[in-house]
Amino acid sequence: MSEKPMESGSRSGGAPYRVHRPIWILPAIVVGQWMVTSLWFATNAVMGSLQELWGTSGGEGIVTTAVQLGFIIGTLVFALVGIADRFRATTVFLICAVLGAAANATVLVVPESFALVLLLRFLVGVSLAGVYPVGMRIAAGWYAGGLGRALGFLVGALVLGTASPHLLSAVGAEWDWQMTVAGTSVLALAGGLIVWWVPEGPQLTRGGPVRFRGVLSAFRDRRFRASACGYFGHMWELYAFWAFVPVWIASHGMSGASSSWMAFAVIGVGFVGCAGGGLFVKRFSGQRIALGQLGVSGVCCLVSPFMLHTPTPVFTAFMLVWGITVAGDSPQFSALTAQFAPREVVGSALTLVNSGGFAITILSLSLLEWMRFETAPQWLLMPLALGPLFGLVTGAYLLKPSGSTNP
Repeated sequence: MSEKPMESGSRSGGAPYRVHRPIWILPAIVVGQWMVTSLWFATNAVMGSLQELWGTSGGEGIVTTAVQLGFIIGTLVFALVGIADRFRATTVFLICAVLGAAANATVLVVPESFALVLLLRFLVGVSLAGVYPVGMRIAAGWYAGGLGRALGFLVGALVLGTASPHLLSAVGAEWDWQMTVAGTSVLALAGGLIVWWVPEGPQLTRGGPVRFRGVLSAFRDRRFRASACGYFGHMWELYAFWAFVPVWIASHGMSGASSSWMAFAVIGVGFVGCAGGGLFVKRFSGQRIALGQLGVSGVCCLVSPFMLHTPTPVFTAFMLVWGITVAGDSPQFSALTAQFAPREVVGSALTLVNSGGFAITILSLSLLEWMRFETAPQWLLMPLALGPLFGLVTGAYLLKPSGSTNP
């Protein structure tokens, strides 16, 4: 069974051909990526139990930062060595899923050691560098003509993966915390196997090594610069919001299973923003969808101090709106960056802009880790507004007509 319309192209001999794309390809990649990226916040969902073992009340930002550092370094190493070009992409995906699941499960052996848990979370981040970007690469081999829509579902899968440990924690409220960690490792193994069965697409291209100089020259294009800076502003907010959502919910007065359910809903609803934005991109344009969602999430940051102690139904509605918009702009900014990058360095551009965005998350995570113990709870998430503000100011150029001059 094939989807319509089918992609068309030409073979090396010049004869035209049509790509017969099985309808299950994108769902398989999306489900597999969702299952493996559940590793990203696996320990955050059981942070309360780990904090008891460590004898501390903090650590959310530091633990998440370890994963981010691993992902940044892993992404750059993968790109410099060209691992996804040298080997079958789906095999790389499976191996990294297995390694990430193993590193995640090893936390069960040494949970009392904060230093070893940080090291293991770093290794999980390195492994995810062979999952998230490689999953996009696999999709691009099948969906070159509709990558914006596909990216909406793929980034949505990352969002659901991020939320999944909180779902496991909520469902298994009476379980030992070890079951949640073990469950995410099992999910990752299953997800790796699912994607491993996906054949490489006929439009998969082989890239070259990362070209730093070429990407720096790409920033001379105002459209590329605007989309990259919009993405940077988005990333300042996103992972710090995700990491401290449980803290924020606890400050509202929720605890136990209700807190885990709420965290899952607030993070997981970002799938709606990602997938919905991808579905409507042709009607409203990626620029408007990205900047619109960035603007709404920025407003949520600014009004957050006044929403923490509102009645629970109001608080829940507010958090769900924030959860949708904080993630929904991500796939559109990535697609715009790819669109405006010079063709000869598009792979390098995406790699370095992605790495720069994740480096920015370390700064916002560190800021909130400090603020948690220095300010009243209602002010904790307000500084995240700096990211959307920067993204809106620098990204506004994207709304100008395409024929505008580009100094």
